[in-house]
Amino acid sequence: MKVPFLSSTSIISSNFPLGILGILIGSLFLGEWLLTDVVHLSGTAIGLSGAAIAVWLLSKPRGAKFEPPDSFQGWLRRCKEVLEQFEPLEEEDNSYELRMQRAKALEAVLDRSEELRIAFVSSDGVELPKRSTLESAFADDEFFKLSFASSSLSLSDQSWIWPEFLYEEDLLLYFLPLPLRAADFLWLDKIPGGQPSWLVVLSKDSDSWENHMNALKAQLPPRWSNSVLRWNESNQEGSEILEPIRERFKHRKTIIEETRKRMLSRLHSSWQNDLENLRRKKFSTIQQKTQWIVAGAVFASPVPSADLLIMTVVNGLMVKEMAKIWSCSWKVEVLNTVARELAGVAVAQGVVEWSTQALLGMAKLHGTSWLAAGTLQSLSAAYLTRVVGRSMADWLALNNGVDAIDLEALKLQAPQLVANAAEHERVDWGGFIKQSLLWLNDKNVASSDSTTLYKPS
Repeated sequence: MKVPFLSSTSIISSNFPLGILGILIGSLFLGEWLLTDVVHLSGTAIGLSGAAIAVWLLSKPRGAKFEPPDSFQGWLRRCKEVLEQFEPLEEEDNSYELRMQRAKALEAVLDRSEELRIAFVSSDGVELPKRSTLESAFADDEFFKLSFASSSLSLSDQSWIWPEFLYEEDLLLYFLPLPLRAADFLWLDKIPGGQPSWLVVLSKDSDSWENHMNALKAQLPPRWSNSVLRWNESNQEGSEILEPIRERFKHRKTIIEETRKRMLSRLHSSWQNDLENLRRKKFSTIQQKTQWIVAGAVFASPVPSADLLIMTVVNGLMVKEMAKIWSCSWKVEVLNTVARELAGVAVAQGVVEWSTQALLGMAKLHGTSWLAAGTLQSLSAAYLTRVVGRSMADWLALNNGVDAIDLEALKLQAPQLVANAAEHERVDWGGFIKQSLLWLNDKNVASSDSTTLYKPS
């Protein structure tokens, strides 16, 4: 389960909030009145300018977001926090083994040796220089550890996933052939941006090297403009060619520290994905339980206007349980405000109307019980609860690790969150219908038992 992605730009362009529109109109008329009647100046142009400023201010992407730690200790604390969040969610028999695996992965980063690891890699068809030649180039320093890829990078890989073991290397030398091949471009694009890397070009022709170099730099991204070295195969001594890389060894501790931070960042990302999968499983149970509690309460309610109150109360209980699942430190009152905002947007987007029409379309197939207004109303309320719950789960995932909630940013994000949740739930509409039939059968059985129990003698 990947953490949901939300684009502020797409939110603004496709779902411009009514509140912002009201502010813009208000700024226009207030500017006109203030400048015309009070200051006695023509305010049309300035009023329009004020509205334009309001557009700029209110349409800027805002909101708190997770800020990655900038130190090794910061990443270490964050990883330990994530490890603690697994404990209340894992109940399976293999949870102990999984915890031990994560603990060992963290220890591997902490116990990493102080040697500078240098990796040599190439794609298929490119032969690396002799290992003895490369080793002799670094023979003067005892703090080096050379790593040679066991196999070349494929030219026809379908996934183009950068090998996992290469992420752990401190320095990377990618041997590049001339002319360039499309596969090499794709592999170069996969090299992590924060990993110190050089391109080593195999070239025999010294006379045309300058032309080759200019053509190569014109084709490569700017990242590689000062990171291209030439390897002359006729030269058996590589130390002189690799001198620019040896200069970087003066900052060996800094490079190793950056590698450890990169490794912790990848661990954190992997664990967050696993954690989100566990959270969604827990949430699915809560979502189904809550939606049928809402349906039952709405079905039993004799007053239609009480439906919203029922949903607010029951959804508040759902949000409280979700806060525990996502390890939220925010107050329940604030989370209830978020849920109400999402529910309001869901109603405005026609989630209830769509679900009601869809349920009516199923009426002919499922007997007279589907024609009862109370049943339709209760099932629509259940579906709305389902959509609000999922959009709330997406919002919690997006704001995981954020210290403070920006409710203004929520108003901008809510339309897209709800639209994504509604679209996902529509895809699973058949599953909801099956659950609805089971709920209706239970209701019919309960009603029959009640009639038998209280039938006058």
